[in-house]
Amino acid sequence: MTSEDCKVCPKFEQTFSILGKKWNGLIVESLLNNSPQRFKTLSQAVEKCSDRMLAERLKELESKSIVKRKAFDNSNLIEYSLTKKGEDLKPIMDEVHNWSDKWCHK
Repeated sequence: MTSEDCKVCPKFEQTFSILGKKWNGLIVESLLNNSPQRFKTLSQAVEKCSDRMLAERLKELESKSIVKRKAFDNSNLIEYSLTKKGEDLKPIMDEVHNWSDKWCHK
């Protein structure tokens, strides 16, 4: 087997660089379960993530077209929801749940 045989697909690597980043999976999961959400609600759902880090991760997910941010005119209200691209992660997240139910024991 050569090193060429063991190369990881660049698209697979790119996907895991996004989803494998701490907090991103939990943010996506929270928005899959309840969308749209305001920042405070997301902050409570991903409770161990600091507000600064949550804002950074939301900006990153928005830049990857996974999350969309909606600001309302004449208001400070901002809501976050998943794009179609983000919603397409549902079956993947379901499989992660299945795997963790089988293999992760507390």
